[in-house]
Amino acid sequence: MLNVKKIDETIKIKGSKFMYGWMILFYLGGLLGCLFLIVEGFSFESNYSLIYLSGGIMFFPIFLYLTSWSLPAFIPGKILLTIVQGKNGTINSKKGTVFISNIRNIDLVRNPLNLINDIIIETFDSKKIKIRTYNLIDELDYQVMVDQYIFPYMTENTKEVWDRKVNLDLLLKEVRYERQERQERKIN
Repeated sequence: MLNVKKIDETIKIKGSKFMYGWMILFYLGGLLGCLFLIVEGFSFESNYSLIYLSGGIMFFPIFLYLTSWSLPAFIPGKILLTIVQGKNGTINSKKGTVFISNIRNIDLVRNPLNLINDIIIETFDSKKIKIRTYNLIDELDYQVMVDQYIFPYMTENTKEVWDRKVNLDLLLKEVRYERQERQERKIN
């Protein structure tokens, strides 16, 4: 579940507390596990000591590399992005500001170098803005965030592109999210 702070028309998106827990478990557990394997390997009390030692030495740099990329996520009060809703709405991040009406495409892409998800926004004036999420926003939470806070203010072409990407039936089934205009059609 997204950590959302809404003040009037401004929405501040922070990482999910559940995802913070998973990150701490994965990175800290991986580093401590590798250290444990290295220490147990150097004790040479088992027939598998060389396997422990080689596994710990092999995976420790990988976990250290991934942890170093994810450390900025643990800054207290880290706001990943800010969405200002309205006719002249914007998406604000450390990388810059984009008008919602200027968005041509928005996508969640995993960076193959550091395995961190980035929100990539392409604009009509051929600019690309990458917003690092540090894997704190789940894919379903990302889809709900875009559909709920950004979708109503997109251009018609961008809405059509987004409708091809999002599976509203899956969102209804998994996270019980239903788009506002679908709810209004059911009432009428």
